[in-house]
Amino acid sequence: MIGFRFSNRSLNDDIVVLLLLLSSFSLMCSGIRYFPVTGDTEIQSRSDVLSGFTEAPEYRNGAGCSPATIHVAMTIDLEYLRGSIAAVHSVLRHASCPESVFFHFIAAEFDPASPRDLTRLVRSTFPSLTFKMYIFREDTVINLISSSIRIALENPLNYARNYLGDILDTHVNRVIYLDSDIIVVDDIQKLWNTTLQNNRVIGAPEYCHTNFTHYFTDRFWSDPLMSRVFGSRTPCYFNTGVMVMDMQKWRTGSYRKKIENWMEVQRRKRIYELGSLPPFLLVFAGDIEPIHHRWNQHGLGGDNVKGSCRKLHAGPVSLLHWSGKGKPWVRLDDGRPCPLDRLWEPYDLFRRHHHRQQSAVGSLGVDGYGREFKFDWMDWYEGILVM
Repeated sequence: MIGFRFSNRSLNDDIVVLLLLLSSFSLMCSGIRYFPVTGDTEIQSRSDVLSGFTEAPEYRNGAGCSPATIHVAMTIDLEYLRGSIAAVHSVLRHASCPESVFFHFIAAEFDPASPRDLTRLVRSTFPSLTFKMYIFREDTVINLISSSIRIALENPLNYARNYLGDILDTHVNRVIYLDSDIIVVDDIQKLWNTTLQNNRVIGAPEYCHTNFTHYFTDRFWSDPLMSRVFGSRTPCYFNTGVMVMDMQKWRTGSYRKKIENWMEVQRRKRIYELGSLPPFLLVFAGDIEPIHHRWNQHGLGGDNVKGSCRKLHAGPVSLLHWSGKGKPWVRLDDGRPCPLDRLWEPYDLFRRHHHRQQSAVGSLGVDGYGREFKFDWMDWYEGILVM
């Protein structure tokens, strides 16, 4: 308990002393993540979100489904919860064998929504879903994280993908890793069937037209020892929000340690400005299995500073990814959505938003339990996306 005793000095002097004390306390406080609400307000806000989702329709396997399991890993926390739920919903809705998809959810140890809360929510929203909830110990990586161009990129949960080999059960030898700000508009089985050739550990869409040098500082490129890491390969940018990963090779190759080594270099020498992406590029760029670009139409959240609206890249689409600053659920709630945010909207199961959609869709004459929150033009548009 901390107490204050005013002296015989003037009231103005005492106020100055009090303000100085309070400011010194604030400097001694630090947090992993920022949430704008506290106390009773935070508890009420958390309760509203955790109880705010409507149950998804039940999705069953089609004819000819094999007993093989498709493993999908995702992080889940209160801040991105609506994105995670929408992503799961989209995967199930378009999967030819939805009952064969097993989700591995990774929750942060100190998130305002506990793993038990999140487990209860997922179970009530998707009653027939098979899944497991894991707890990610944030202190595993917190001392390795460097400051980034955007504070959200410093969230320890962003680095959970580095530790999948340790987090997931050892019998899981292959997994699709997905970010929480995506929707899938194609059969996830197609992505699962990716063949990793030439002893490669991961597969992802590559983007070789981008200027790869921009992902690292001049200090990195001017250091002959560090830049030599790319000497025997031609590196291309890839986005870590969608990856097919061979976990057996990941574990035996000690890739967690290789990524951590570069994070330690970053803390000493500042060789990049982004968050969890550059260490992956340093270890894997130029040596990944290239997957068709349709499986990661990324950047829809806009740039990392302004979050401006973006258009789809040329070509077909199987997965849309709102990487960048802007998130569709935030922009929709603010009444300032980007045009492509409307493609995310039908997968949103948040009840408050769901009711608003029912009213709008009802005026279009769409009915039925599984159709109330789905615009009829989406059937037509999705047919174009996956062509």
